[in-house]
Amino acid sequence: MTTGRAIGGHHSARSGSNVWLTPPGIIGALGVFDLDPCAADPRPWDTARRHIAPPEDGLSAEWVGRVFLNPPYTGLPVWLGKLADHGQGTALVFARTETRWFVDLVWRRATAVLFLHGRLHFHLPDGARAQGNAGAPSVLVAYGERDAELLAGCGLDGTFLRVCGKGSEGAA
Repeated sequence: MTTGRAIGGHHSARSGSNVWLTPPGIIGALGVFDLDPCAADPRPWDTARRHIAPPEDGLSAEWVGRVFLNPPYTGLPVWLGKLADHGQGTALVFARTETRWFVDLVWRRATAVLFLHGRLHFHLPDGARAQGNAGAPSVLVAYGERDAELLAGCGLDGTFLRVCGKGSEGAA
């Protein structure tokens, strides 16, 4: 099942682009990943040992090892749900803490989060830094103990929190 054709994650209505690459400094700080199921092709830098890019469907592919996920915002809950089920990896998403997907898939299922200070500047497919910032705060979401430990020690400017993974049923 394909829930969106965006690769590399974030969509900007202002630019009309679906391809927003993770800043290389974030990837470098988080260590080596085995799989990026939302990779761009071509891409100016690697985000994992294995990349899945169109026309291959990263959502329906088997995920093995430590996953890096900068999901398309079209169908984001499905992508993040697959990472939560997989249980080993880190996602980069907007810090929309009040949304249903954040409550269900981050507060109730993640191991840890790192709320990044400041606004990220994503990169374009040619590697150039986007002129404007992301327009919203971003958070790295770790699933699994190893990813939580790597997130805690990554050195990125942000606020690290352990997540119990079981929220109250009354959350909005």
